[in-house]
Amino acid sequence: MIACLRLLTALCLAALLAACASSPSSSLGELPRTPDASIEQLLEQAATSKNPDEAALLRLSAADLAYRQKDNVRAARILEQVPVEQLKPAQQIFASTLSAELAMSRNQPKAALTALSHPSLGRLGELPDEQQRRTRSVQASVLEANGQTLAAAQARVDLAPLLSGDAASANNDAIWNLVAALPSDQLQAASTGTGTLAGWASLALAVKSAGTLEQQQAAIDNWRKQNPEHPAAVQLPLPLVKLKELASQPLTKIALLLPQEGQLAGVARALRDGFMAAHFQAQQAGQKPPAIEVFDSSRLTSLDDFYRQAQAAGAQLVVGPLEKNLVKQLAARPQLPITTLALNYSEAGQTGPAQLFQFGLAAEDEAREVSRRARADGMVRAVALVPRGEWGDRVLKAFRQDWEANGGTLLAAEHIGQPVELAQQIADLFQLRQSEGRAKSLQSTVGGTVSAQPSRRQDIDFLFLAATPQQGQQIKPTLNFQYAGDVPVYATSHLYSASGDVNQYNDMNGVRFCETPWLLDTNNSLRQQVVTQWPQAAGSLGRLYAMGIDAYSLAPRLGQLKALPDNRIEGLSGSLSMNPNQRIERQLPWAEFSGGQIKRLPDTPR
Repeated sequence: MIACLRLLTALCLAALLAACASSPSSSLGELPRTPDASIEQLLEQAATSKNPDEAALLRLSAADLAYRQKDNVRAARILEQVPVEQLKPAQQIFASTLSAELAMSRNQPKAALTALSHPSLGRLGELPDEQQRRTRSVQASVLEANGQTLAAAQARVDLAPLLSGDAASANNDAIWNLVAALPSDQLQAASTGTGTLAGWASLALAVKSAGTLEQQQAAIDNWRKQNPEHPAAVQLPLPLVKLKELASQPLTKIALLLPQEGQLAGVARALRDGFMAAHFQAQQAGQKPPAIEVFDSSRLTSLDDFYRQAQAAGAQLVVGPLEKNLVKQLAARPQLPITTLALNYSEAGQTGPAQLFQFGLAAEDEAREVSRRARADGMVRAVALVPRGEWGDRVLKAFRQDWEANGGTLLAAEHIGQPVELAQQIADLFQLRQSEGRAKSLQSTVGGTVSAQPSRRQDIDFLFLAATPQQGQQIKPTLNFQYAGDVPVYATSHLYSASGDVNQYNDMNGVRFCETPWLLDTNNSLRQQVVTQWPQAAGSLGRLYAMGIDAYSLAPRLGQLKALPDNRIEGLSGSLSMNPNQRIERQLPWAEFSGGQIKRLPDTPR
């Protein structure tokens, strides 16, 4: 009877192993596959097996089965029991792949990358297609998550021959999205080779280098003629297909919706004048710009009535409204009858209909710009000084989110109060009072006078500052007084009045700030024309003229930016791109107050 049971057990084990394994080659070893058994049965057989290789294979199968059943904690626990270094290469590749998948499920891309660096991966090409597909797919995801965009694209290029149908199409689009996100200098370097990836890079470079939709379409057609056998030529990525569709639908009429009365009338006038100035420049250059019809939003009876009027007038695009309450109303609708570029933003997190795009001089853009610049300059630890109130809270939130998401640390933040409070607030930021307290304690201990100069905390790399010019004039001297004059200050544009007041600038010597190209690049020909006609555009009001001009530039290219999120428009209010929520975001150039003058700094690397 006992002999029979032993025979039965042996037969069961053999059956399980047969169901769990495939054999690419004797040197590579057996590969686990989906077993005809439960996790518990596999683990039980592994525990009773006298063959270590068989036990390891059974546990590897059990771990994979747990992962497929989305029991990731159990899968990881079982995998820890597998002696990976004692496995054969095929099993090591399998285990490394599973380990990477589990690490990604825990949002640990660096651990996943480590798992995929095992030497056994060098023999991946010898394994069956099914395993290659699995491993190369996770490789691509892991590399992308670790910021190795070009390597991720190469992994997907290697994956492509193993795919067919919808999976092949999705992979094709994924390769495009990866290469399209690369900056031009990297694309230039990657396009010099002869392989498939070089072809992808040259296509992305051609599209990125072209400006208008028509130029981009011509660049794509030319590339396809030169590379007829390339996978991207055989099957054009979906974003480029959409681009082709857009190029066949020229924009002929725009409805410009702005208030002509009320509190925002002055702002609207600057936006309108900038918008029309760009329109007239296009006419003078011999182009055929769209017709513009202006509507007064301050006299609106309802948005529905306006859209009916705009449709009747033949408008294909609405630019406006400016009023935040109207933008919020549009964002709350399921859809709009006409594509609309609002000149303000709805509430953060409010997702609007597919036809709504939003553009404005958002302070959040500048907070993110400070984060980007400080990071590029090697800063890690920050403190912040922002105004009290809702605006200051928004700016601080945007800075904190971007800074911490990219590995920075925000040590402390203060909200700017009354001038009499400023010295105390800066002292609190830099912990000067603690230094003074330590000196007093020491005096008490030794029973005499101790010569000690207060010192600031030494772990601060820079101060993020959002403030008015008047506040800035007070803050920099206060920093000097509080023994923190050596701390770099990175500020938003709100600090800069563009008044040319040397005395004001001297008080902010050394402060770096981001600003619109409009106020930093005074040689722009359109700017010079606008300033000649409207002298006030040379000062801080000029930012609104720049926004109006950029709104005109954006109007025919909204679909382009949506189809190609990596594309940018080099505008006069900043370098413009579109985020997934169809909000236009700005990157800004930099300057520094130096010796009573404004000194332009090199742009932040992209």
